[in-house]
Amino acid sequence: MRAAGRAHGEVGERVWAVEGCNGIGRHIAHRLAHDGEHVVDVPTKLSAQVRVFATGNARKTDPVDAHSVALAALYAPAEPGLRPVVVEADLVVMGLMVDRRDELGRARTQTLNRLHRLLLELIRGGAKTFLSAPQARALVATVKPRDLVGKTRRRLVVELIGELEVIDRKIKATEKELTMLVTERGSTLLELTGIGPTGAARLLADVGDIHRFRAKDRFASWNGTAPLDASSGAQQRHRLSRAGNRRINRTLHIMAVVQLRNPSPGGVLRCPQGGRHALVDGDAVPQTTPVEHRVHGHGRRPDPARAHPSRPVR
Repeated sequence: MRAAGRAHGEVGERVWAVEGCNGIGRHIAHRLAHDGEHVVDVPTKLSAQVRVFATGNARKTDPVDAHSVALAALYAPAEPGLRPVVVEADLVVMGLMVDRRDELGRARTQTLNRLHRLLLELIRGGAKTFLSAPQARALVATVKPRDLVGKTRRRLVVELIGELEVIDRKIKATEKELTMLVTERGSTLLELTGIGPTGAARLLADVGDIHRFRAKDRFASWNGTAPLDASSGAQQRHRLSRAGNRRINRTLHIMAVVQLRNPSPGGVLRCPQGGRHALVDGDAVPQTTPVEHRVHGHGRRPDPARAHPSRPVR
């Protein structure tokens, strides 16, 4: 690809337009940016609109896709323009570490499920739902089976407890590293009630440059917390959006739940119907004081070069 690009100027003179640099085009965009190329991100919706207007239909082929992406990049308005791709090493590391934290969390859940199954067969009534490694070790110490099957179960339980302790140590070390990365980034997300190191790192890694959202409502639409109009006639109602970044939606969902359970400044949220229920069907619902708007504000870092009358620097 770079060999083909050499026919169109030197490095720094040519511009590469890549569709979906935060999604499927992330790998190629980051490789080009790492090699010193100038890369701009073409939103998938923008290229789709160009494809429909250029061909009269939404059929996708490689030549048509390349042509629509190139047209979108050539005729994009100067303000706000297309977002240049900048590879920030700390955000890449943060994304890797938060993915690792999610994997450790799933591994811990699987280990606990296996532990509960064996304890239920080894001890009458089994163990309590929320079980830690020290509690499980103290519990299994009270059981001394004499038969071969019981001894085997007890040995497997001890092995699983050892695995659980190892996973807990890795989780603690990962969260400590994530806290350090978020703090060094200069973000104030950890000041929000309901946002821990994992949630803050997920927000920073997935969102990237918060300035790419021209308004808070666009950020809400991107993460799937903006309601969709489902009105019919005189009946005015909205429904949840199943689109958007579901990982960010889950982080905001956890934040809303924590704020409801633990009163905090701005933590009493109301749904459009006027009640005090901030969640519907396990999803974060836009509120009178939406949590995604507060996250959007805390995700911004002072940047005088981006100052704009309609978007004050915070």
